[in-house]
Amino acid sequence: MRMYTVAALVAAAFSFTGCTVGPNYVRPTVEAPTAWRIDYPKAAEVANTKWWEQFGDPVLNELIETALRENLDVRVAAARVDQFIGTLGVASSQAYPQIGYSGAASRTRASREGFPPIPEPANPYFSLYQAALGATWQIDLFGRVRRLSEAAQAQVYASEQAQRGVVLTLVAGVATSYLAMRGLDRQREIAAATAANFGETVRIFDLRFKSGVVSKTEVSQVRSQYQQALTAIPAIEQQIAAVENRISILLGRNPGPIPRGKTIEQLAAPLIPADLPSTLLGRRPDILQAEQNLVAANASIGAARALYYPSISLTGAYGSTSTSASNFLSGPATAWQAAASLAGPIFTFGAIEGQVKSAEAQKEQAELVYRQTILNAFRDTNDALTGSQKTIEGVALQRERVRALREFARLSRLKFESGLIGYLEVLVAETELFAAELASVALTTDRYTQVVNVYQAMGGGWVDIADSITPRPVAFIAE
Repeated sequence: MRMYTVAALVAAAFSFTGCTVGPNYVRPTVEAPTAWRIDYPKAAEVANTKWWEQFGDPVLNELIETALRENLDVRVAAARVDQFIGTLGVASSQAYPQIGYSGAASRTRASREGFPPIPEPANPYFSLYQAALGATWQIDLFGRVRRLSEAAQAQVYASEQAQRGVVLTLVAGVATSYLAMRGLDRQREIAAATAANFGETVRIFDLRFKSGVVSKTEVSQVRSQYQQALTAIPAIEQQIAAVENRISILLGRNPGPIPRGKTIEQLAAPLIPADLPSTLLGRRPDILQAEQNLVAANASIGAARALYYPSISLTGAYGSTSTSASNFLSGPATAWQAAASLAGPIFTFGAIEGQVKSAEAQKEQAELVYRQTILNAFRDTNDALTGSQKTIEGVALQRERVRALREFARLSRLKFESGLIGYLEVLVAETELFAAELASVALTTDRYTQVVNVYQAMGGGWVDIADSITPRPVAFIAE
């Protein structure tokens, strides 16, 4: 009869498992811009390709592939996914009976002088053998376990998006660092060539000074110009070394030299992907991560509210207990127990209410973070698109300025050789040309960097392609 009562309790528990307290998640309404501020000529669907290959530099491609396989931050992110998958397993397990076993064997001597005493001729020595299977099941009547599992699942998805975010940042970081390195390489070449040219001028002016053709002032001007070009080289080389070290760390290596491919002038700018503001909501890792954090916070409210309601637990045990090994598993040695318990709060003096309010506040924070992340995404993309277009214009204008200054320097030197002007005018023209050439390379580097920023801001299927190259979490769960 008792077994029928326990069975009835189990059946009743199953009939109520559909009751889940707390709010169900509803995605917040977000007003997205209808278009970007810049009407940029858009290419075909290139957001789902390895855009870095459009630069046409095999060395850059290999560096990015290596970074995706070896970068330590990516490995940390993968391990963090494993961590949250483990947490999900713990939370989900609470919805099922917890079954265990136990066993013991002991040998005891009872005291003849104790209470009650062991009289003669009774044997004070005896053995005890025990074995049992036990089960405990907390019935999830009000959905607390389901809400905890929902929150844990959302945290797994959030950690996966965090890993995709690391991949996105890594690819963009390697690309921009490589571009910066190649730009600095070109600036070093310009500085070295300029210094060599000025050095030859110093040699010529020294000879002319000895012949009385030029003054000491003009020799000093030329020498100052030469020293200025030489001084620029160590500063550029210091920056190159710093960028090489940064790339090495992104590759998961000790700081060291980095191989080179094409020059900054030989690289081709990738096409700008077609996109609309609304598509960012479904593919930028940071937005997806923020939303999953919001899902988890929303589920935590239900888990906290479920504490107001009673909990029902079923326990059972079946085993054998005997003082003799020979009849240990016989029928008379059998023992079993079945029980049901109910517990619930009456007065908690604000303990549960505090947990609910805390969960609601965390959900509000998560929603605000989600909205702020979206606004930042729109800003990042607008900034990148604007920067890409404006740097194209800036590069064209700077190249025209370099051409004009190069002609100005050539004509100034001809006038000086003809005795029409002093060397000061030549000095000004060549100094401005040197600075303009360095600035032109810097603008070209920035022009390519802005394209990388566009892909980083927009996200896209390329993140999944890159992510597929990275080490997989051990217990990877695909969404």
